[in-house]
Amino acid sequence: MSFITATDGTQIFYKDWGTGQPIVLSHGWPLNADMWELQMKFLADNGFRVIAYDRRGFGRSDQPWTGYDYDTFAGDIQSLIEALDLHDVILGGFSMGGGDVARYIGRFGTARLAKAFLLSAVTPLMIRREDHPEGMDPAIFDGIRAGLLNDRAKFLDEFGPVFTGSDQPGSVVSKQYLDWTLSLGLQGGLKGTYDCVAAFSETDFRPDLAKFDIPTLVIHGNGDAVVNFDVTGKAAAALISNAKFLVYENAPHAIYFTHKDRLNQDLLDFARA
Repeated sequence: MSFITATDGTQIFYKDWGTGQPIVLSHGWPLNADMWELQMKFLADNGFRVIAYDRRGFGRSDQPWTGYDYDTFAGDIQSLIEALDLHDVILGGFSMGGGDVARYIGRFGTARLAKAFLLSAVTPLMIRREDHPEGMDPAIFDGIRAGLLNDRAKFLDEFGPVFTGSDQPGSVVSKQYLDWTLSLGLQGGLKGTYDCVAAFSETDFRPDLAKFDIPTLVIHGNGDAVVNFDVTGKAAAALISNAKFLVYENAPHAIYFTHKDRLNQDLLDFARA
């Protein structure tokens, strides 16, 4: 398996498929790089080098006790980009991974980047607070943490239908896919899975989005029951200069699967433009 070493010694696993202009993908919580397999194959088949990594604490990467914050996550991406000597990168993130993209640009700029995309992303800020009254109820995230500590397997199993929209009429999501999604979530460690709830819900990416100076694609389903469309996708597109915003009507959170054919084509068109 392929690993790079982050600045604190943490081993970060990555998958590297295809050849051509590099596309680096950051996964959502509580999954790992395997969630991207349909996008990776499609984009690699169409002439791109596609790299997806497991966030520290998840999948095949190390599970350190500390470092579950976005400054560290952005540093891990920089370590990956430098180790593989990548340039002209298209950097994309899903859900929690959208925050990785934002903080990377906020910390390191766009010298090595060509484009960016945010899918069902947590940017610019999820939680409600005094300076962000439109945010989501903090009790939601307290409930997630309580569920993880009480019975993580049960909580993630019950979270899957909301995450994928399989609890909605007309869903195409199979039980087998839900089982696979659960298996990805359970590969993560409890410490990282728990700590990341605060990271993705409480981190304010508004200053980071103001630094985007490359072509950016924002895609979000307005039926997302996990990451509120108005609070995140719609707000992020408004804050990023000249962002292209695609709304998937009634789409749930997990558009990488439920809308895979449309999403793959939209990403390919954006990458080639």
